[in-house]
Amino acid sequence: MQFDIIALNLLYAIAGVVLMFVSYRVIDRLTPQVDFPAELRKGNVAVAIFVASLFISIALIVGNALN
Repeated sequence: MQFDIIALNLLYAIAGVVLMFVSYRVIDRLTPQVDFPAELRKGNVAVAIFVASLFISIALIVGNALN
């Protein structure tokens, strides 16, 4: 096995998760009128779809940027 490739993939995965979290926090700060966690706790499906689409789009952007 090539451990350097595994380590590099692990590093990319960690960088992707960190970038997803940071970009979620940026979107959360840019929209102060919407409290995403509170709306999700209330069962707001529209906010859940928005957050899911946000995560998918950020994952696509980060995934393509890291390759």
